[in-house]
Amino acid sequence: MKTTPFAETHLRLGAKMHEFAGYNMPIEYPSGILEEHLAVCGGVGVFDVSHMGEFWVKGPRALDFLQAVTSNNAAALVPGKVQYTCMPNESGGIVDDLVVYDYGGDKYMMVVNAANIEKDWNWCMAHNCAGAELENASDRIGQLAVQGPKALPTLQKLTSVDLSGIAYYTFKTGCLAGVSNVVISNTGYTGAGGFELYFSPEDAMTIWNAIFEAGAEYGVKPIGLGARDTLRLEMGFCLYGNDIDDTTSPIEAGLGWITKFADGKNFIGREILARQKAEGVSRKLVGFEMVDRGIPRQEYKLLDKDGDEIGHVTSGTMSPTRKIGIGLGYVKTEHSKPGTEIWLDNRGRRLRMKVAKPPFRK
Repeated sequence: MKTTPFAETHLRLGAKMHEFAGYNMPIEYPSGILEEHLAVCGGVGVFDVSHMGEFWVKGPRALDFLQAVTSNNAAALVPGKVQYTCMPNESGGIVDDLVVYDYGGDKYMMVVNAANIEKDWNWCMAHNCAGAELENASDRIGQLAVQGPKALPTLQKLTSVDLSGIAYYTFKTGCLAGVSNVVISNTGYTGAGGFELYFSPEDAMTIWNAIFEAGAEYGVKPIGLGARDTLRLEMGFCLYGNDIDDTTSPIEAGLGWITKFADGKNFIGREILARQKAEGVSRKLVGFEMVDRGIPRQEYKLLDKDGDEIGHVTSGTMSPTRKIGIGLGYVKTEHSKPGTEIWLDNRGRRLRMKVAKPPFRK
């Protein structure tokens, strides 16, 4: 397995480690997923996300490449702006969802999911008809996500960059913890606010140690992938491989807002997705809350009032803040309206639930 620059630190802190996307990653620390989840909601937590992939896209044809392979309108980007998007395939499925950073001067950074680095790189290389300059820098960039309402005061101690001036989905590059050229991005996967930091792996522990010293007064905690999953699920954020994949379209997944059909934007899969948007789809990804007591699990069947199968669960958990079962899943479109009663097939037991629009954490 691959390791991140923080692997020894995770072990020293007693983390439960497990393989994820080919990396040895912390799932939870001795305090447990529930405590980690609540620490992020009310204070500040630090996630090692150095396993994520980063591709540089450069040169005069960089924008042409992004417009061809991503669904969102990259032409709307300006330097310092971040954009959430996806790469559709020829059948309208999703190769991956990702974020794009605009550095200005015909220079962009694509941040892709760790499990898809090789797949995405091969896809980009195979579809670089524009002739952009591509570089896979995944092994040369470290990343930490510092999330929660106390993330800003924690990090502000370490930099002269005015963090309150970094709007949501924008970024600045500056000195942090004495390390130059750190990307400070107002983004994250928790819904709790905070920043994501990109830096050279050689500076990883300098930044880690400084954050934990600065955040001590706020009870800063290291957070594993277990709480990362419960936090994103309470917000209704899609997870690639669970809620979206090569067989699900962004229109089905409720990602029509990142699927733009602007004049001149002829991206891969455009014709199929435009037809879906115009004519509708037969299934939709919805959020749901349990009415009866129970926890929805991935691949559990979803039923209508007559017991007929109408879909399946893609992600589910017990909400740490709501103390009820919540989840995401695909259902037939006629059952997708919020408030609709549906049922969970829990190993032969029918449990009542209702369709609910995320976020589940208010």
